[in-house]
Amino acid sequence: MLKQIFATALLLFSLPLFASEGEASKPFDLNEVLVHHLMDHAEFPFNVGGKKVFEGHEGFDTHAENIFVDHSTGHRFHFVGGIDLHITRRVTMMWIVSFLLLIVFIPAARLIARNPLKIQSRFANAVEAFITFLKKDVVDANTDGHGHSYYHYIFTLFFFILFCNLMGLIPPVGEVIQLGIESVNAGEEVSAAAEHAASGHHEPIWIAKVWNGITVTGDVSVTVTLALITLLLIYGTGFVYQGPKFILHSVPNGVPAPLYLLMWPLEFIISPLAKAFALTVRLLANMTAGHVIILALLGFIFQFQSWGVAPISVFGATAIYFLELFVAFLQAYVFALLTSLFVGSSMHRH
Repeated sequence: MLKQIFATALLLFSLPLFASEGEASKPFDLNEVLVHHLMDHAEFPFNVGGKKVFEGHEGFDTHAENIFVDHSTGHRFHFVGGIDLHITRRVTMMWIVSFLLLIVFIPAARLIARNPLKIQSRFANAVEAFITFLKKDVVDANTDGHGHSYYHYIFTLFFFILFCNLMGLIPPVGEVIQLGIESVNAGEEVSAAAEHAASGHHEPIWIAKVWNGITVTGDVSVTVTLALITLLLIYGTGFVYQGPKFILHSVPNGVPAPLYLLMWPLEFIISPLAKAFALTVRLLANMTAGHVIILALLGFIFQFQSWGVAPISVFGATAIYFLELFVAFLQAYVFALLTSLFVGSSMHRH
């Protein structure tokens, strides 16, 4: 049953990926598909102190980075001046992930708090099993039993990354809905669709812009932010547990003085930065590579336009999809584990 569910999800996922939006004669471009489904861009306009400039008016730049469509008039516009705080695709998905975290863990916490010694339900038991595993085998095991102050952050870090990874594997529900609406209304609104296609002002429905299926952890700005928080924890923990001596104790004990001068910048500056860089690239690369492979395998069907390629592409994409499910859990675990390890190693001198 589980395999059938994921196979159906994969089929739905492939439907909107290569939709040509009324341009059947346009040749297939894998690069365009990858850019659409992997790159971030602004979806909802939000500017503070700026001025709207509509198309056809003085000051409108057709090459502006963020161009939106006014729903009431259908005219394109962009902002001039002010501070751009536009809501992007990944920001909307992060809001969805945050909402899911709240509706999952608040009820679970209330159930467990009623009687911590009693199994309230399978749902609460599953959440408690995850928490217990993270507490004992991830945080406490790498902080010599001093990880109580870090439980909240490590738990939040793990589940945030996990939910972001899994949400990126769910088909873009909004695009599927939009594709269905366009198919139903194709015969009734042919002229309107042709006008939109000719003007290039096609605006997706709101659900397609909100639930876009993009992977939040596939953006370097997200992974580098998480890694920088870990970097701050490394330095902060070192000063809290060792005091100002942390600056000198970053080099292992017993190192000769000439070698100490060489190792100090490596241990105190380069090493923490290298750890943050490794966390950034590992999560980013793993969560991007699988999606690229799936899109490329399914793209072979449209590139060669052959039924002989379809079974191989679908089988390969399905296998990678199941591998991505494992990777989603693995990368959340690895990020939380390494964060605990790096923080714990700065608590004392080696």
